[in-house]
Amino acid sequence: MSDTPKQDCEIEPIPGLPEELPEGENILWQGRPKRASILRNVLHLRKFAFYFLLVLIWNVATAIYDGGSTAQVIGAFLWSVGLAAVLFAMGWWLSHVLERTTIYTITTKRVVMRFGIALPIAFNFPFSQILSADAASYENGHGIIALRLKEHTKISWPVLWPHARPWKFAKPEPALRGIDNVAQVAQILGNALREAHGQDPAQVVLKDRQRTPTKHSVGGVLRPTPAATA
Repeated sequence: MSDTPKQDCEIEPIPGLPEELPEGENILWQGRPKRASILRNVLHLRKFAFYFLLVLIWNVATAIYDGGSTAQVIGAFLWSVGLAAVLFAMGWWLSHVLERTTIYTITTKRVVMRFGIALPIAFNFPFSQILSADAASYENGHGIIALRLKEHTKISWPVLWPHARPWKFAKPEPALRGIDNVAQVAQILGNALREAHGQDPAQVVLKDRQRTPTKHSVGGVLRPTPAATA
């Protein structure tokens, strides 16, 4: 088997999959990233909103401090608001397109990520290439599941983005981002990975890395743990 994950852009016989599944392989779960989660956790809408609020206050305050006329103060206000509106509109459009063009699939033998705005492609990650997975949950049950691949697996972070774990540039980790019911999906993936790896817990480690830890999952089995300090 090639060390490079398979990419396809052909007509899909099954939504989200580049080809018919082999006999004996079944779909365990399919889902899409949620637009609200993309805006908050991928495009960081709230951080940008705070930044543009500071820019707005600064521009208006500077215009007033410099003795600008009412028209100049209003112009500074409208310029800041207009720029923010354009960027937020672009972010909303991007999140909408990402939600519509992305399908994540977990089968009994692999994880498939189909995405792409101009040119849809599909990455296949057989369980034999996956060493472990990390799950993190955010508000409303949304979250991310990142896949840690074997060292020799070749993949590019820019090609994966935004379906990649943040800040992992040297060793990119494909990620199912903004998915709903992340704890349930992590358990599905964990059970499938344990089965594929012969119940070897060293090969499969699913952890919930919330800022306020409430759960950890090992081998896909979620269990409560005491709160821990960061």
